[in-house]
Amino acid sequence: MKAAAIIPAGGIGKRMALGAPKQFAELAGIPLLVHTVRAFAQVAEISAIIVAAPKDYLRHTGELMARYGLPGVKVVAGGELRQDSVQAGLAQVPPECGLVAVHDGARPLITPALIRACLVAAQQTGAAMAAIPVKDTIKEVAADHFIVRTIDRKTLWQAQTPQVVRTDILRRAFAAAEEKSFIGTDEASFLELINERMSVVQGSEENIKITRPGDLLIAEAILMQKEQTGAQPAAPALRIGHGYDAHRLVAGRPLILGGVEIPHATGLLGHSDADVLTHALCDAILGALGAGDLGRHFPDTDPAYKNISSLKLLARVMDAAKEQGYSLGNADITVVAQAPKLAPYFPAMREKLAAVCCADQSAINLKGTTTEKMGFAGRQEGIAAHAVVLLQRQAD
Repeated sequence: MKAAAIIPAGGIGKRMALGAPKQFAELAGIPLLVHTVRAFAQVAEISAIIVAAPKDYLRHTGELMARYGLPGVKVVAGGELRQDSVQAGLAQVPPECGLVAVHDGARPLITPALIRACLVAAQQTGAAMAAIPVKDTIKEVAADHFIVRTIDRKTLWQAQTPQVVRTDILRRAFAAAEEKSFIGTDEASFLELINERMSVVQGSEENIKITRPGDLLIAEAILMQKEQTGAQPAAPALRIGHGYDAHRLVAGRPLILGGVEIPHATGLLGHSDADVLTHALCDAILGALGAGDLGRHFPDTDPAYKNISSLKLLARVMDAAKEQGYSLGNADITVVAQAPKLAPYFPAMREKLAAVCCADQSAINLKGTTTEKMGFAGRQEGIAAHAVVLLQRQAD
């Protein structure tokens, strides 16, 4: 089941006393919010990421996402309350997403493994959240500061995020909350309002929320400890990805493949320049990175990408690869087209693609094939392309 992630980050974090919202504070040289979003971008089941940011920081947030190789993240204006931010994000969840994962923007140490565990549990039960058992002895204290009683901690858990809920249930819960003017602190409290149950997934002591200046020091210490102990496995030296794309041939459009315009009676239909070869290459690179597909990063509903050169999209995808420490080892691309003959144009394509990928031209292999007049390609209704890439870890 496809899922969307909503990252409420609309607060200003007064307790941090930073002069700017805490989600933009740096942890190990990278903004907290970027750490958070990166974890969700690595989960294949997450097909849409929506960040609810302070209204005065919308442009800044969008620029951050682009700078750190996360251009497909949708940024919306958050609200005064956490639930206002979540509701703003919920309005942007694509209809195909059956689950919604809500995660605090200031919990930067969340791991893809914990996100997946919550998604799996929610798919089985309808709703699930990360939480950890309470370890300390809990006292109920009266207004005069005298202890009333000791509370049995055996059934007490400390709530964390992500909290994953079936989309239809979450929408129903928010509608009920609006009708009753209910204010909740997390998604579980909204489900309680409509008598829906939420299961619990064992969370992590490291999945802390940054609320005070000292929390940043704790988070830094956790990251340093992971590096020293090797708790975070080193990124693999090689990554392989496969990409596929197909576009319809229509009259009145230029035929562009590999960034080269090819004389032909028909061209490819698409929101961008519909360069199916370059799209397949982009998808293969994103696949190798575990970063979803081209549509997630450059949706065809965004006017910014109308008729854009796919080479520009490829450049942004390569920026994302470099951000994760990878360069292109080689790419093998096959174009499936009955016509025109593409071999004469391959050298120019190879030159353009290699330049964008910062690779030697010998690393780009291009092939063309027909389907012996079978299928949509054989009937000249469209053109398809397959790409396989090998990414290699860059030397430190």
